[in-house]
Amino acid sequence: MTDSPPARPIFAPTRWSLVLRAKGNSPEARAALSELCGAYCDPVLRSLRSRGLDEEHARDLCQEFFAHVLRGSHLEGADPRRGRFRSYLLGALRHFLSDLRERDARLKRGGGIATESLERVPEPATESDDARFDRDWALALMARSLAQLAEEYGRDGRAEWFAQLKPCLEGSGPAERQSEIAARLGLSEGALKVAIHRLRRRFRETLLHEIRQTLPEDGDATEELTYLIEVLARG
Repeated sequence: MTDSPPARPIFAPTRWSLVLRAKGNSPEARAALSELCGAYCDPVLRSLRSRGLDEEHARDLCQEFFAHVLRGSHLEGADPRRGRFRSYLLGALRHFLSDLRERDARLKRGGGIATESLERVPEPATESDDARFDRDWALALMARSLAQLAEEYGRDGRAEWFAQLKPCLEGSGPAERQSEIAARLGLSEGALKVAIHRLRRRFRETLLHEIRQTLPEDGDATEELTYLIEVLARG
């Protein structure tokens, strides 16, 4: 396995760029949007749960929201100058829930019966909800990057290496812990330190690549990574 992925052009098309270019109308843009929605449904689901919905209702509403997005109902409001898919998705969710509340209110005024999806529409988000969404987004990015690394190491027949080294991504750990890991992998402690360094480098590269997919093609992935690390540090 090489330590680094093939070099990518700085302005290589990203999944989000493909969506913005055609407002989701081309087959490539639709595929890119579908992939992005599938990758980042967890932050949306967590956001709905944080508003007081039970798991089942939150999942139903989450599915309804993404079906709405995939139909292109909000893509005309996607502004390339505003950049991040994260920002777009949170804004689209707010509009979606606002529309549901308005429909629910109209039905009640007219003596109608709200549909099941409208019976428990969550209240508008607060600043703490927004911060939680960004934190969940960062966790989803990390989880996707870790899963990609696990697959990469597995393809090279080093799944056990990844399992042993993964905890080291969160810190060096005590010396005796590293000594135990080195013994299990049949490495010297010096070789283990090199392996940990390479894993951390690959994790950062993988994370930046994943972030780029949610930015316009000239977006600053390093800046976004710095922000998300700060969000996680705030807890």
